[in-house]
Amino acid sequence: MLELLAPAGSPEAVTAAVQAGADAVYLGYGDFNARRNAKNFSLEELAAAVSYCHVRGAKVFLTLNTLVSDRELPAAARTAAEAAEAGVDAVLIQDLGVLRMLRQVAPRLAVHGSTQLTVHSLDGVRRCAELGMARVVLSRELSRDAIEHICLNSPIEIETFVHGALCMCYSGQCFFSSVIGGRSGNRGLCAQPCRLKYGWGERADANPLSLKDMSLAGHIQELKKLGVKCLKIEGRMKRPEYVSVVTGIYARAIRESREPTPEELAQLEAAFSRQGFTDGYYLDRKGPEMFGVREEGQEPRELFAQARTQYQSGERQCVGVVFYAMIRPGEPVQVGVQDEVGHTVTASGPVPEAARTRPLTAETVEKQLSRTGGTPFLCTRVRALVEPELSVPVAALNALRREVLQGLARERGTPAAPELGTFHAGVRYENRREPPVLTMSLRRADQLTRELTELRPALLYLPLEEAAAHPEAVRLALEGGRVGVTLPRVCWDREREELRRQLAVVRDLGVTDALVGTLDLIAPAREAGLALRGDFGLEVYNAQSLKEYKRFGFASCTASFELKLAQIRDLSKCIDLEMLVYGRLPLMLTENCIIRNRSGRCACGNPNLLTDRKGERFPVVKAPGCRNEILNAKKLFLADKQADYRRAGIWGARLLFTTENPRECVQVAERYLGRGRYEPNDFTRGLYYRDVE
Repeated sequence: MLELLAPAGSPEAVTAAVQAGADAVYLGYGDFNARRNAKNFSLEELAAAVSYCHVRGAKVFLTLNTLVSDRELPAAARTAAEAAEAGVDAVLIQDLGVLRMLRQVAPRLAVHGSTQLTVHSLDGVRRCAELGMARVVLSRELSRDAIEHICLNSPIEIETFVHGALCMCYSGQCFFSSVIGGRSGNRGLCAQPCRLKYGWGERADANPLSLKDMSLAGHIQELKKLGVKCLKIEGRMKRPEYVSVVTGIYARAIRESREPTPEELAQLEAAFSRQGFTDGYYLDRKGPEMFGVREEGQEPRELFAQARTQYQSGERQCVGVVFYAMIRPGEPVQVGVQDEVGHTVTASGPVPEAARTRPLTAETVEKQLSRTGGTPFLCTRVRALVEPELSVPVAALNALRREVLQGLARERGTPAAPELGTFHAGVRYENRREPPVLTMSLRRADQLTRELTELRPALLYLPLEEAAAHPEAVRLALEGGRVGVTLPRVCWDREREELRRQLAVVRDLGVTDALVGTLDLIAPAREAGLALRGDFGLEVYNAQSLKEYKRFGFASCTASFELKLAQIRDLSKCIDLEMLVYGRLPLMLTENCIIRNRSGRCACGNPNLLTDRKGERFPVVKAPGCRNEILNAKKLFLADKQADYRRAGIWGARLLFTTENPRECVQVAERYLGRGRYEPNDFTRGLYYRDVE
């Protein structure tokens, strides 16, 4: 059965979604969800929403899919416990620390991996299953073939987005909003800088980062055949009328085993679009035609008014029930009702009298009991035993019908008592007292020189692709000490064979460590026999997530650069912790190559600078797999703040070299070793000294 999951940013949107045919809704309660600016729900509203949905056979999924700090985890635990008591059916998470907390607080509650986990391969899905998740939401960038491969081999349920806004960056890997504006998308407060104007010259006069909304409305039956369990509609910030229109179109198409009609497709576009829709990623067709902006136009008043009338005044009969009746002389009338999952409610009425004129028949009983209009229940059958020559008032039968249906609604809407526990942070580990070692990450093999290796970094990371293509660089790096490779944050299943070949090459050269930025790349690194080290893409935001990565066998992890220094200091570190202390912070990782979109050809080797409205210029560089990475305009610089980060108890301070030439790499490293005077012309302290919302 293909499940349709609709967004609900308000109680009214819950009604709109369910009456339109949603099988489940996802919503936010509290401060730990990816749409904190939505109205979200009070505890009373949450309980009412769960009851409303369960009566009508729909599920409720709670979004707890943001990064949560150690200080916030107790509050998140209370949120989870209250939601479990209210009867939610599952929780969506991004943060593995939240997952660890949920195991303690609500061990029976189903956990779904959010798209914020950046799961884009079968290995990523398997890691989610290994962590105990029942379902995972795949990255929106995946193609039909990629989805099919995962579905055919997945040990857990697969959910995909089918309609709504597309982020330019892979979800969970975007730091643009936080680094530039202090509002983190990973914390539920994205300011959507991708929708602003940018340019390739002096002026910001275009929208090269604004994708059209996705719509896979023409591929519903195909997705079902692929093995997708759930189709998800984006839009918790959208109004209830939008939810009603979009959900209704998809629900009818699923129910009737068809694709939407041309009229329905026009309604989808009228409800909301950015110069139309795109299915480019699904069809594995990328390019400038996928981009668009929201054009201000007239609201589809008539369409929305019809939708509003439908969900405010109607009651969709969506729960099949069977009635039972027994009418015998000298005994009270017995009426019962049973739903499709076995809930049963009975009621007794008056004792029947002897018929004076027309006796009661089974047909009459069936007629009265099957009148369930105005309720969520649909009578599918009446089984009535009526002995002859008896009379019962029709009003009495109607009253019994109402009584048992009301009782059934109460039973369906009352949550079962959950199994609850208490959150314990666990043993606290003391911070390191010795100064951190210096580590370095390079982007290109040509940045590596003998002069750099002579500075003896504790660990030097080369990009896997570069290391495999330039064995001489690896040999030179090994002269300076321990060498690791940086794995791509995104590597589809169709790219795995080449990845494993490259891993075998570098292992044989003497590489010992792998810097891993997503759950998807743990398995290949393990198989190659390399020590696991966590990169910033894993977003270590609390001590509980560190414990989860320790369970996976990681030797170290990198602290999220969305944390303040004080928060990094206060982290209980069960494994070694690295921290980025220099470099252009990565802002976006994109599947769509904006360099090719600009020029019509591959031009990664040229300087590509994206200019914003303030004149800031952001380098756009090639990422593995012909993807793009957008880097910050300013370099992170903390060489004069070493006393601060040394107090944070970290194992390693990492220099992140991106656009630097070989000489600059040496100068920067020397400054951090106390041997030089290098200082960037324009730099930032990152987020280490300021609050991030």
